Amino acid sequence: MDNSERFWNASVEQLKRGYVQEGEYYICLLCGQSFEKGIIYPDGESGILYEAEKFARVHIERVHGSVFEHLIGLDKKMTGLTEHQNRLLQLFYQGKNDAEIQRELGIGSASTIRNHRFALKEKERQAKVLLTVMELLKEKDSHAPSFVNVHVTAKWVDDRYNLTRAENEKILNQYFPDGKDGPLKKFPLKEKQRLAVVRHIAARFPGGHIYTEKEVNGILQEIYDDYAILRRYLIEYGFMDRKPDGSEYWLKAESAR
Repeated sequence: MDNSERFWNASVEQLKRGYVQEGEYYICLLCGQSFEKGIIYPDGESGILYEAEKFARVHIERVHGSVFEHLIGLDKKMTGLTEHQNRLLQLFYQGKNDAEIQRELGIGSASTIRNHRFALKEKERQAKVLLTVMELLKEKDSHAPSFVNVHVTAKWVDDRYNLTRAENEKILNQYFPDGKDGPLKKFPLKEKQRLAVVRHIAARFPGGHIYTEKEVNGILQEIYDDYAILRRYLIEYGFMDRKPDGSEYWLKAESAR
């Protein structure tokens, strides 16, 4: 199971925890890093040794800050929140009262903040109803296509993500005629095809590793001669990120798998 599918299929309780157990592994829902049961993991900061499940929680704190911080930092296409709602939720999470928030944001009055709280509760109720309706729909809608999951670090979500698994498979067979582990025949011009190809290429990078630009280029050169364009779109589509000076690269979307 790829991490995007794992993330979107997780229950609310699992998402709140930030990781799931699959067989002998605890897997971070936020980045896909796994921790094997029976292995003792040293914490580089404190020197403390942790068993796998505890270290999964330490990992989330060290790498992601918290599940809340990670989720609230997702694009608004993922959260459905306006920038103002996002900021309010962050302040609520910090434990600030309505008067403090009103002063910090310089808006309305404390009663205005209460109105925003009410609006967010209404949004929560609507989300619960929609989630339940969609779950019930799955039991009846036998004609629904199987879509490729949107990776949670996507920088935008539009029609290019309207891609079924069958369409995705067809595109990959077209552009990787020697097999999916082989070279790229050519770089697509159409956005939907380009996204499918770049998502697949991202899966060739092992997660939980910091790469130099030379290492990234070396992996991409084996796939396509114009490795620079592949590197560019890995960043542009939100699969990878890098330091401003290009000294370090890392995989953001283990959902590519």
